[in-house]
Amino acid sequence: MITKKIPMRSCVVTKERCPKQDLIRVVRTTDGNVVIDASGKVNGHGAYLKKDLKVFEQAKKSKVLNRYLETEISDDLFEQLKALLNK
Repeated sequence: MITKKIPMRSCVVTKERCPKQDLIRVVRTTDGNVVIDASGKVNGHGAYLKKDLKVFEQAKKSKVLNRYLETEISDDLFEQLKALLNK
């Protein structure tokens, strides 16, 4: 029996390695917009966050996404992340 490889990614806040489906990808696209990548295939520079409200709040407080994506992140994006988590 062949086991399928599970893609692992690191959360930028907790530095914890998790399966890709347990994380949310935030991407700075080539035109400079910052979007939430639900498909995992949007072109651009991405950062992963663990699907946890505490992680989102810590990312907002420490501005870790600003450093990783090298752009200013709006509060609206964090509201979208929280709404996505509540679905």
